[in-house]
Amino acid sequence: MAKSVIHRILSPLLLWRLRHVSDRVYLILVSIIVGMLAGLAAVLLKNSVHWGQQLLYGWIPEQNRVFALFLYPIIGIGLTVLFTRYGLHGNLGRGIGPIIYSVARQGSIVPRSKLYSQWVSSLLTVTFGGSAGLEAPISVTGSAIGSNTARILRVSRRERRLLVGCGAAAGVAAIFNSPIAGVLFAVEVVLSELSAPFFIPLLISSATATVVSKLLFSGQPFVLITTSWSIDTIPFYLVLGLGAALLSVYMIRMYFAADKIFERWRGTFRKVVLGGVGLGVLVFLFPTLYGEGYNVVQNLLSGEPQHLLDASIFSVYRDENVWILLTVALCSMLLKVFATCITIGAGGNGGMFGSSLFSGALLGFIIGRLINVSGLFVVPEVHFVVLGMAGVLAGVVHAPLTAIFLIAEITGGYALFVPLMFVTSCSYLITRYFEPYSVYTRKLVQRGVYVHQDRDRGLLAQLDLSRLVETDFEPVQPEATLGELVDIFRHATRNLFPVVDEDGALVGIISLDQVRDALFDEAHYTTTRVSDLMSEPPATVNVDDTLLDTLRCMEQLNVWALPVLKNGRYVGFLLKSSILAGYRKQLIKESE
Repeated sequence: MAKSVIHRILSPLLLWRLRHVSDRVYLILVSIIVGMLAGLAAVLLKNSVHWGQQLLYGWIPEQNRVFALFLYPIIGIGLTVLFTRYGLHGNLGRGIGPIIYSVARQGSIVPRSKLYSQWVSSLLTVTFGGSAGLEAPISVTGSAIGSNTARILRVSRRERRLLVGCGAAAGVAAIFNSPIAGVLFAVEVVLSELSAPFFIPLLISSATATVVSKLLFSGQPFVLITTSWSIDTIPFYLVLGLGAALLSVYMIRMYFAADKIFERWRGTFRKVVLGGVGLGVLVFLFPTLYGEGYNVVQNLLSGEPQHLLDASIFSVYRDENVWILLTVALCSMLLKVFATCITIGAGGNGGMFGSSLFSGALLGFIIGRLINVSGLFVVPEVHFVVLGMAGVLAGVVHAPLTAIFLIAEITGGYALFVPLMFVTSCSYLITRYFEPYSVYTRKLVQRGVYVHQDRDRGLLAQLDLSRLVETDFEPVQPEATLGELVDIFRHATRNLFPVVDEDGALVGIISLDQVRDALFDEAHYTTTRVSDLMSEPPATVNVDDTLLDTLRCMEQLNVWALPVLKNGRYVGFLLKSSILAGYRKQLIKESE
């Protein structure tokens, strides 16, 4: 009802637009609208979380805050679970993965529920100290704004895909006040490819969101003023890059290992209680794990790492031993991924983006402090903090350009561009060697959804194998005689026949060309069986296989058709011509 009313109101305006406004100008205007809406959503979320945390933190007397830090995350996760169950009917869809999937397979159509589901759930989770970032939820919200704005204003499929990227870019740009990083995030993470003319709407949307953020959200998330770096520190930067790569691989693998554990857990209430208690214990021991942790990063950038011990059981050792400080930093760095996994697995919402920045900052501090303590060389620790953030973000998200420009923009560290290139390149290349897919795309690839690859693979990934299966091949029984087979040949429209037993299992195939000579031997019409003439198929295809692998198999075997099975039973044949025809249709659709 609401949708039809909106369309009735907008129809005259859309008709006027078709007559007087060019498609290019219209796309720019829509990108501005998406940037404003996504920017408002990001600013409102960030401010709401900050205000909520200050209220919860100041409401408890200082002597009781350590116990409040234990209880708050449990409350936040519980509220998120209740909202998901009763407000969203259990369908939340965490992370950026579903957005990437919608771009790759669903024509960039993002459900309307994403307009508010990620926003509200992440607000409840992070406000109460859930150890996760707000970047992924706000990117999803921005993408939903872009997709649904495109549907309301009736833009084409290709432009809708671009506006999904505009929304994601605007969300990141508004949260960090970093327009260039927002654009690069959309290109590297959300969109698999983008033509040069479409960069303009992305830039405009991202810049619009940044202006909104500047007006309504005070200051940068982090502050660093630097003017130079020493060329003598390059070997240490390479060491930092290696450390960032190892930490990135560790975080990706631990994230998915913990995800499997939580998938096997049964019972929502059990997850909330056990996960909330586990997170509460971690936060009780290491208060640095509370919330996003950006206050910890700012303390490191301000040259005040001793605040890592604030409100913790180790605070009595603040001025006594540097090794206690480094131990707390190391534990916080390694445990952050577990805290994030528990937050999400127990029912909360958030992402790994902020956790990567947090862990990277601690890695840089640890390496920088160890170098200085050794007495062999003196390095600026804040530089290593900044570079560590970029290195781990590049490795975990597989977005090196986003990492470089994001860190440069949010810290003001443009003078560190060359070290940023060294560290992010080293981290990204090594991480890609051990983990070819990012924390956002690994699950999609396991489902056969290839993204951010070459154009051919991307188009094939958007096709559904089950819809290309041909089912008009006449099946024959293995006990059938040659005479019965001849009768089937007379009425068949295909020259290939699957041999199927009583249970529907494929036992072989018969080609008309293979048995042509036997057809003229009438003396054997009653004595020769199909089982005597059939041959093994060169290969079989499962309905869950990818078209890319299937097409590659056909090329290697030099065949034009392969039988398709589902749960071991014959379904039909997949033809190479059907795959190529589907590819051509998809190519035309993408070019519209």
